[in-house]
Amino acid sequence: MTALDLSRAEWRTSTRSVGNGNCVEVATVDGAVAVRDSKDRHGPVLTFPPSAWHAFVVCAPTR
Repeated sequence: MTALDLSRAEWRTSTRSVGNGNCVEVATVDGAVAVRDSKDRHGPVLTFPPSAWHAFVVCAPTR
C-alpha cells in the first residue's frame, strides 16, 4: 500500500457547514477520496475508492 500525497489536496466541506470547526473535509486525490476531521487537519485521513464514496453519498441521506 502506498501513501497518497496529500500536500496538494484541495479540501472542501459541505455547503451546509456552519464553520464552527465540527466538519468533515473531503478531497479527491490520485483516484481516491480522502476524508479528514476539520479539527485535526494533521491527524489521520481515511481514503476510499471513488465507487465506495459514491455509494456512501447516495445512501447516507436515506439513513
